[in-house]
Amino acid sequence: MASAPPSYQPVATLDEQTRSDFVVRVYQHLVLAVVAFAGIEALFLNTGVAEGIYNFLAGRSAAWLLILGGFLIVNWLATTAAHDLGNVNKQYAGLFALAVAEAVIFAPFLHLVFNVRDSGSTVWAAAFVTAVGFGGLSAVAYTTRKDLSFLRPMVMWGFVAALVLIVAAVLFGFNLGVWFSVAMIALAGASILYQTQVIMREYPAGAYVGAAVQLFAAVMLLFWYVLRLFEQVRR
Repeated sequence: MASAPPSYQPVATLDEQTRSDFVVRVYQHLVLAVVAFAGIEALFLNTGVAEGIYNFLAGRSAAWLLILGGFLIVNWLATTAAHDLGNVNKQYAGLFALAVAEAVIFAPFLHLVFNVRDSGSTVWAAAFVTAVGFGGLSAVAYTTRKDLSFLRPMVMWGFVAALVLIVAAVLFGFNLGVWFSVAMIALAGASILYQTQVIMREYPAGAYVGAAVQLFAAVMLLFWYVLRLFEQVRR
């Protein structure tokens, strides 16, 4: 059997310097995605876009489902584009498209937190906890010798169950409560562990943008539910 082209060989099979460079690039692009999200979100909050989205969605279940469906579609398209190793422009378009989509989905929630409940300090606390949690989970994923592939079906089924519950909550108007947030934080943590190990074991050296997009989606999910939990406890 012919060997795979070097650009498609898993980074785990390459030399230590290449692996190190890959990890650095992944986290550089993850930071780039987070900075892009923060900049776009600040623009939304300061120009009234976030308030407009908040007012549009208030009391409209169908609108919430439309936003959620649009987000899932953009997420899928952006992730696919970010993994196209033959087109660097598509990779970066996917990364920034996902940053914009995350900013849109967060906009009404952050408007509520900052301007309606006046609890901006909660956002910074949630961001700090998210960063520390992500750092700890990443360290575990990089240092453990245990194969974490058993997490894959748990993560997949967890996301399906969560989506069903979220849609049901929007349609029928019930509150998912604190324990749902706790469960989603655990699910996001499991996703970070699994994705980090997959990236190191299966991704080629040139796929650092796609790897960053995978981690960015998991980090934003963790941030959302840490912030949601803090808000629920605060009330």
